[in-house]
Amino acid sequence: MPERNTAHSHPRACSLPPCAVPRHLRTAGALAAAVQRLINASPPRAEAQTLHAQLLASGLPAATTTDLSVKLLVLHLRCGSLHNARAVFDGMPRPTHAAHGYLAAGYFRRGLHGEALGIVRRLARSTGRVDVFALSMALKLSTALALPGVFVREVHARVVRSVVEFDEILFAALVDAYVKNGTLGYARRVHGAMPVRSVVCSTALVVGCLNEGLYGDAEAIFEGMEEKDVVAYNAMVEGYSKTEETAEGSLEVFKAMQRAGFRPTVSTFVSVLGACSLLSSPELGEQVHCQAIKSSLFSDIKVGSALVDMYSKCGRVEDGRRIFDRMPEKNVVTWTSMVDGYGKNGLSDEALELFGEMRKQRDVRPNHATFLSVLSACAHAGLLSQGQEAFQSMESEYALRPRMEHYACMVDLLGRFGSVRQAYDFIRGMPATPNSDVWAALLGAATLHGDVDMADVAAREVFELSRAGRPGAYMAFSNTLAAAGKWDGVHDVREMMKQRGVLKDAACSWVGSENSPHLQ
Repeated sequence: MPERNTAHSHPRACSLPPCAVPRHLRTAGALAAAVQRLINASPPRAEAQTLHAQLLASGLPAATTTDLSVKLLVLHLRCGSLHNARAVFDGMPRPTHAAHGYLAAGYFRRGLHGEALGIVRRLARSTGRVDVFALSMALKLSTALALPGVFVREVHARVVRSVVEFDEILFAALVDAYVKNGTLGYARRVHGAMPVRSVVCSTALVVGCLNEGLYGDAEAIFEGMEEKDVVAYNAMVEGYSKTEETAEGSLEVFKAMQRAGFRPTVSTFVSVLGACSLLSSPELGEQVHCQAIKSSLFSDIKVGSALVDMYSKCGRVEDGRRIFDRMPEKNVVTWTSMVDGYGKNGLSDEALELFGEMRKQRDVRPNHATFLSVLSACAHAGLLSQGQEAFQSMESEYALRPRMEHYACMVDLLGRFGSVRQAYDFIRGMPATPNSDVWAALLGAATLHGDVDMADVAAREVFELSRAGRPGAYMAFSNTLAAAGKWDGVHDVREMMKQRGVLKDAACSWVGSENSPHLQ
């Protein structure tokens, strides 16, 4: 029974009895039309996945025409079966450009970036040329797979050789790939050479400039855009919201986008609330809060989490908790923001109590950020045993491997509230090489307890790992030596600072004024 064997070789046909294909579907054209109707159906019909199996089981050739094969491939992708789609692709004597493109896109949407890149490369090898879609896909994959810059430049070279007419989407993808690859100079050249600069392309370059801290360049590109959309405004709002020095700019763009007739999105509110946190301005945060309520986006989980975080970082942890309790849905970011808010405001017991509630939730699991907030709360309050238990549970209960910041927090906790020697032994038992953060934590503990010998050990490691950075570490070691009366050592540290060009941190404070910005 060759037909039965053929059907059983197909991944979905093995569980289906042979079915006769209706007479009116026994021509390639009729079959193609029937498959197209199933492709267009929304949602996909139940019989969509069985049609190909019926063709195989009936003895009719499954790939009567190239067009039919491509449609079957698309049908399997529509039904979510990459395995079946690949089977159709592999069964084609000479897969077309379209077949390559559909399958690569299917892999990409499912996060199988390596497989998608393999299909694109297969197309290039088999035909010696790639179309605009494949080139755009290759550029997206370069970002998803964090491929080296040389790959993007190779794709760029193919674009120059293969693409006759300017394609807006392709060149926008090229600019975006260069930006995300960290080669902003190449992105600028492509953008500058474009006959028509789309909003998408210019926005990608704006993001690249903002990521590099080139705020003036970003503003110039943004202001020079003939058309702007909400994504472009959001890029500026988010870019400015990342530092205290530029946070007010985020609020100004927020106001400008509304004057231009664009409604804030979830992304807008999250960024602006982050700016309010950096400015330590709950009053501005309240205004944004009111706008979120009016926009009906207040119930969004991301906006709610951002509000919890903003109020907590501005010292109004009770307001943050009220929003937290009223949120219909909470994710790990929401819980972590509230735990962190309690810890940062000196309410370590409340932080641990809430963390205990979080651990009982079935739909939320603590992540690395959660544990860092918990360990910080323990360190602030000297809760040594609770901190040790939380640290140990990372791997034992949640399969989370501690990162350097967790080790540094534990060293700080052990050194300040246990013993400096205990903290040092903890460092020696680390499975990874400690970084300067870990040694700086030990130096801080040694300075606190006046342990000159341990401070010397920690300081040497910090100075070696961060030669020109961490001026605070130099000063801490100098002060420890001074407190012990070791003035020659103090002189040596000061000389080392001069030789390495290390400057003392300038003291500063944030003072509110009557000229604080408003959103009206």
